[in-house]
Order: sequence, then C-alpha cells, then structure tokens
Amino acid sequence: MNLTKRCIAEAIGTMWLVLGGCGSAVLAATFTAGGVNISTDTSYPLGIGLVGVSLAFGLTVMTMAYAIGHISGCHLNPAVSFGLWACKRFPSSELLPYIVAQVIGAIVGAGVVFMIASGQAGFELAGSNPLATNGFGDHSPGGYPLLSCLVTEVIMTFMFLMIILGATDSRAPQGFAPIAIGLGLTLIHLISIPVTNTSVNPARSLGPALFAGGALLSQVWLFWVAPILGALLAGFVYNYVFEPSRDAVREPG
Repeated sequence: MNLTKRCIAEAIGTMWLVLGGCGSAVLAATFTAGGVNISTDTSYPLGIGLVGVSLAFGLTVMTMAYAIGHISGCHLNPAVSFGLWACKRFPSSELLPYIVAQVIGAIVGAGVVFMIASGQAGFELAGSNPLATNGFGDHSPGGYPLLSCLVTEVIMTFMFLMIILGATDSRAPQGFAPIAIGLGLTLIHLISIPVTNTSVNPARSLGPALFAGGALLSQVWLFWVAPILGALLAGFVYNYVFEPSRDAVREPG
C-alpha cells in the first residue's frame, strides 16, 4: 500500500478516535433526559460517565485496528509512531507524513464534535475541559499539578506502547492485538481521566485545544512532550530487552 493511501487511513482513523472518544465525553458523559418522573426527580440520568468514556476511547482504537490495521498499521497517534520507530518497526522517513495525517484527522474529528455540540442552545466553550481537552493545574479534572500530570502521561504512554509492541510481536497470538490494545487504552483512561483527562496522544490533545484556545492551547506542549517521551522509552526498552535477535533462528511453534 502506498504512503498516500496509508496516510489517508491514518487521518480517517484518528478522526474516528477523536470523534468517538472526545465526542462521547462532550455529548454523552453527563446526558440527562427530562420529563421522566422518578420519585421526586424530574430528570432521568442517561450519561455514560467516566467508565463509558474510557470504553469509548478503547472501542475506537479496537474498531479501527481491525478496519485499517492491515492498511496503515493503525497508529492514530504520533506517540505510537515514535514508539514503533524507536523499536525499529517503523521507518524514520514516514514519521512526518504519518504525524501530519494524524493531526489533520484529529482536527477534523474535534471540529465535528464542536459543530454538533454547538448546535445545542446555550452551548459555550466554558469550564476547565471543554471539548474533552487535556490540561494540568486548573485544567486538570482533579486539580493535579504539572509534575503529577507529566509523570502520569509518561507512564501511561510507556505502558500503552508496551501493550502495543507486545501484542503485535510476531511471537504473540495472532488476531488478538486489537482487543488487547483497545482494552489497554480503556484501562489507561480509567486510571488517568481524573488527572489529565487522558491524552497519551499528542494529536488527540491538539485537535480539541485548537477550538478551545486560550490557556488550554498553551498547555498542549505537555501532551506532546510527555507521551512522545514515554513512547520512546517503551520502544527502546522493548527493542533492547524483549525484541528477538535479528539473526536468531526462531523455534517452531
């Protein structure tokens, strides 16, 4: 498959990641339906909450892994591309095209979420995390400081790449990688949404922040630096510790 087609697949996949993950957080996390009388409450909660949003992010990656994994590898994330490069599974010549495609897809996905959300009367880009943006300090959902958010994003991305590299290793059971990766991303969100609103993906962070602007856009640097650092560490560790020797003869079975 030529590079152009693979980049188109990456853009579509990243758009789906942001639309599915951030869209669920913005549109469905706290949704309520009025007019239903339960006891004395006239509002019936239908929101999916933190668990639902975490699952939505995992499902977007899992579904795209099956849909475009055989086309582009389904990175959907500049940090993943860097991690695969560090593990010597991805050529440096394709890093920039993949990252550009991922960023474009994320911006389109965030734009669709914004367009849908802004159609509701009274919508405004208010609060600490509009459009499911990522942040630290006052823009951390739990008020966590910069250092806590830095450590969280580095470690979560490190573990995400370890899951990806292990699940896609030729020695691993075949066909199950998307499930492991999707569930891994779900778990990562369950852990870290209260801290940073979970990035582990620079493109996912940049897309919504471009629409939110202001202080949230000024904090995006952390969500490029920390995930890429964590991914590079994982790539180097897996390559030098767990990757089979290039000249080793593998045993059958």
